[in-house]
Amino acid sequence: MELLGATTIFLLVCISCLLLFAAWRSASPKGKQPPGPMALPIVGNILQLNPHNLTGSLKELSKKYGPVFTIYLGLQKIVVLYGYDVVKEALIDQADDFSGRGNLPLLKKLFQGTGIVTSNGETWKQLRRFTLTTLRDFGMGKKSIEQRIQEEAHFLVERIRNTHERPFNPGNFLVHAVSNIICSIIFGDRFDYEDKKFLTLIDLLEENNKLQDSLYNFFPTIWEYLPGPHQKLIENVNEVNEFVLEITKEHQKTLDPTCPRDFIDAFLNKMEQEKKNVHSVFTVECLSRTTLDLFLAGTGTTSTTLRYGLLILQKYPEIVEKVHKEIDSVIGRDRSPSMADRSRMPYTDAVVHEIQRFIDFLPINVPHAVLKDTKFRDYVIPKDTMIFPMLTPLLHDSKEFPNPEKFDPGHFLNANGTFKKSDYFMPFSAGKRVCAGEGLARLELFIFLTAILQNFTLKSAVDPKDVDLSPLIGLLAHIPRSYDISFLPR
Repeated sequence: MELLGATTIFLLVCISCLLLFAAWRSASPKGKQPPGPMALPIVGNILQLNPHNLTGSLKELSKKYGPVFTIYLGLQKIVVLYGYDVVKEALIDQADDFSGRGNLPLLKKLFQGTGIVTSNGETWKQLRRFTLTTLRDFGMGKKSIEQRIQEEAHFLVERIRNTHERPFNPGNFLVHAVSNIICSIIFGDRFDYEDKKFLTLIDLLEENNKLQDSLYNFFPTIWEYLPGPHQKLIENVNEVNEFVLEITKEHQKTLDPTCPRDFIDAFLNKMEQEKKNVHSVFTVECLSRTTLDLFLAGTGTTSTTLRYGLLILQKYPEIVEKVHKEIDSVIGRDRSPSMADRSRMPYTDAVVHEIQRFIDFLPINVPHAVLKDTKFRDYVIPKDTMIFPMLTPLLHDSKEFPNPEKFDPGHFLNANGTFKKSDYFMPFSAGKRVCAGEGLARLELFIFLTAILQNFTLKSAVDPKDVDLSPLIGLLAHIPRSYDISFLPR
């Protein structure tokens, strides 16, 4: 009888889940919704997807269902946009409708829907407007920030020179250099490369890169209480947040409202101006999360791209040789590279663009969401539906970039050797949610990479033809494999 009772309860639970799932699927506005594979109760389409290569799975589904289709990650409904035309239509032509931020469970857990990256609605609008204005006030897009990058590039080159041609993993060196640029804007100062707190912070960021592939995104309710990489990721982000809060408290003690030193001071001034507004979005929590967003975004993407770029260039010494010749012709050896040089260095510019295209750092993009029931092509997408505006099919489009799986700077060069732009090149996304730090990242990538190649020849620890360019594939990002490299002074 006890066994029968247990079986009955189990069946009732299963039937209830099926009914809830059916009701949930049907609770949508009238109109045809994007097609997709049949989803199972609770697990959705998980069993039909490879969580370790979600991009590859979505590519196969696009062949069957077209450029606009629906999948379910557990109970989470997602509409995938696969191809240049649909991504452009959504993010640019219907920018307002698709400007929401879709928060995957792990992102929501980490950032709690606050800060500039994961917030929505009026909070996001006010934070983004304030952040862009303040970043410009503290040098973004101005000559002063370029000079800071040149100075940091000099420190990086000297640090590399002190390795005396010994092979080493350049990851930390690159993270330190890139991180110091955003630190100078948000914290008001750079960190010494031997600063213990700074080194701990960098180690946490590097560890997080390896922990991003987590089943938490598929079954957050279950994994909330189970051990796994997500727990360490949450712990690390909280530790970074504590670091930010500590600096914020120090700023509060020494704040001079008439002379803001950095982003944190400017935010504290804004909080004071709005202290009588009970609905103000400018709170200590928003300050810490926005600062954390800027720090993480301003460090991870660019440093990873540089690290991946150096790995790629080890495999193609003939490409490095061409860059060396262009550097010697345009810049020489006696001054720092500048953005003014870029227009006279089409080959080097093409190499930087091709690195970004080839590595496809954020294949599914940062998820979006529709802000209302949205008519899109022949479909209706319900309000708050998460959107994956895929970047892979743009950056690896075989018509726009012939042989897209091959690293070839020629993808960005005209027949006469001049630089060739491409509308398909959207590594920073597009539309209203385009990366706020795109301009800074472009500056850093060109100046840091050019400064390194101005001073060094790259020597791989293995035969160049054996260099493995395949990424460590996570749910959100493509990360290069660990490697050692020697830098030989020129």
